[in-house]
Amino acid sequence: MASLEQIIEDFEYLDEWEDRYRYVIELGKALPDLPDDRKTGENKVQGCASQVWLVSHIEDGSADPVMTFEGDSDAHIVRGLVAIVLAVYSGRTASEIAATDAIEIFDRIGLVEHLSSQRANGLRSMVKRIREEAKVRAAA
Repeated sequence: MASLEQIIEDFEYLDEWEDRYRYVIELGKALPDLPDDRKTGENKVQGCASQVWLVSHIEDGSADPVMTFEGDSDAHIVRGLVAIVLAVYSGRTASEIAATDAIEIFDRIGLVEHLSSQRANGLRSMVKRIREEAKVRAAA
């Protein structure tokens, strides 16, 4: 999976929206498939037009645990957005995650302005869910 730094760097080289769109789809194709037994109602993200699932993992038992995430979607472009969200958040501490707004990063790379309102709302739902879970973990 590409790192966030690599994704941002790649976006800087892609001037045309169609090239960026294709790149997002490629990122989604590179995302490991989420096993069917994890595609449950509990893991489904509410507020997304497409089906999106997110699974979080706590890597240690510290007061500010490192969290990692898995995700998947049934739509190619959304799966790419999931891959970018995971690159933003996975492998960081709960407090870092809670303090990081991935929407700002999507805005910086010029993606938000090109998303349909449904996709943008779905993206916000993913980000909100991850950050809320991280806030709970950081406060535990």
